[in-house]
Amino acid sequence: MLFNKKVTMEYLPDSFLAIAIFVFGLLIGSFLNVVIYRLPRRESIIFPGSHCPSCNVAVKAYDNIPVLSYAILRGRCRNCRAPISPVYPAVELLVACLYLLLFLSDGRSRIFVADLVFVSLIVPLVFIDLRHKLLPNAITYPGFLLMIVLRALAPDTVIVNWTSRLFGLSDWPDWGVALVGSALGALAGGGSLWLVRALYLWLRKVEGMGLGDVKMMIMVGAFLGWQQTLLTIFIASLIGSVVGVLLIKLKGGTMKMEIPFGVFLGPAAIIVLFVGHELITWYVEMYT
Repeated sequence: MLFNKKVTMEYLPDSFLAIAIFVFGLLIGSFLNVVIYRLPRRESIIFPGSHCPSCNVAVKAYDNIPVLSYAILRGRCRNCRAPISPVYPAVELLVACLYLLLFLSDGRSRIFVADLVFVSLIVPLVFIDLRHKLLPNAITYPGFLLMIVLRALAPDTVIVNWTSRLFGLSDWPDWGVALVGSALGALAGGGSLWLVRALYLWLRKVEGMGLGDVKMMIMVGAFLGWQQTLLTIFIASLIGSVVGVLLIKLKGGTMKMEIPFGVFLGPAAIIVLFVGHELITWYVEMYT
């Protein structure tokens, strides 16, 4: 009978799942807003509940609906009418759209779940670095361990093949090769930025890059593998250079203007997550 049939992901249509995942992304985005606001201030991300930072009045459940409540309240607190930053609905929509795109790209797979977690770590890092020039250890340290575990549970076939051919690990299980790939990626990401940081400090006698960027790329590298990690750094450097030149021209700054690099590393990592393999394949085929 129909009512005895188990309701699982297998029986749900893609259109329903896409809507559910988008709504789920809005909810996670709302939670990430809490992380972005409270974590740099060393406040609990659980207690107390959501409240207005201006009047400290608790936000009612009906005023805490992602995006919709912001639109209904016209971007102001119901109690004190203080303006609410548009960053809140922007983060919610961003996360929801990324979740939906990942579902359309990965389908119903373990890699989809792993990619969701990766994106959910990258987004708060970008916005925290943008606002506070800080990449919290509370995200990068556990994030690194989580990326290793997720990559072992959901190996990326392309990364496994690259690593297997490079080290002759064809007899290894995919999860074992994936761990080797994670280690190489972490070394490539953290090691390359640490080297750049050390060389800049040696040449200029001042720090040009914080250790937070190094730790972030250790986490990113553990998930993306060494080739995609180096591509991430290249894209981030390219975007950062363009933005830096524009800011200098528009604001009249100098080449010593301080710009948080994590703001560019994060978007670059997400770009590579979606099209990194294709970009690398295209580049290699140009010279073969």
